[in-house]
Amino acid sequence: MSVDGVTLEGRSVRLEPLAWSHLDGLTEIGMEPELWRWTTVVVRTPEEMRGYVADALAGRARGTEIPFATLERESGRVVGSTRYLNIEAVHRRVEIGSTWVAPRWQRTAINTEAKLLMLGHAFDALGCIRVELKTDALNAQSRTAIERIGAMEEGVLRRHMITATGRVRDTVYYSVLDEEWPAVRARLQASLDTPRS
Repeated sequence: MSVDGVTLEGRSVRLEPLAWSHLDGLTEIGMEPELWRWTTVVVRTPEEMRGYVADALAGRARGTEIPFATLERESGRVVGSTRYLNIEAVHRRVEIGSTWVAPRWQRTAINTEAKLLMLGHAFDALGCIRVELKTDALNAQSRTAIERIGAMEEGVLRRHMITATGRVRDTVYYSVLDEEWPAVRARLQASLDTPRS
């Protein structure tokens, strides 16, 4: 189940394999403290963004994750990052996570279309039977966004992870199954086709 080297492109967004060439763009838009409020890492400086990219590329080298740079298609500007994580070829599942989009591009078509592209590639090209998503139980914005996709909440893993601030977080798990994908795809496509006010 290799997705390395794949570029996924839609009307509003292009997901390119993360590379060092994206570092300056990520640094320019990725220093907002709110982006890292709910994560297990914090990026506050260019050096920490360099470490973030290095960790992502190390995960790709191990074969456990595939990181992407998220670009606004029209301008070619880097606006965030996302990944396939916890790749389990034998069990035909992946996780979509480590997703962040700079504030200026939040609540636009960017993240919705990125999810559509990643889910579509997972189910239609890779033959996945399950795609997972997870978030901090306290992250209401993320939970709402995941539920808007049509993912099913499965449960809470209590005291699951330690955040960058040292807070022990509960994690909510969601999934989309292959049999649910046609309805989820239609829902996401309808959302993209509806003019935003």
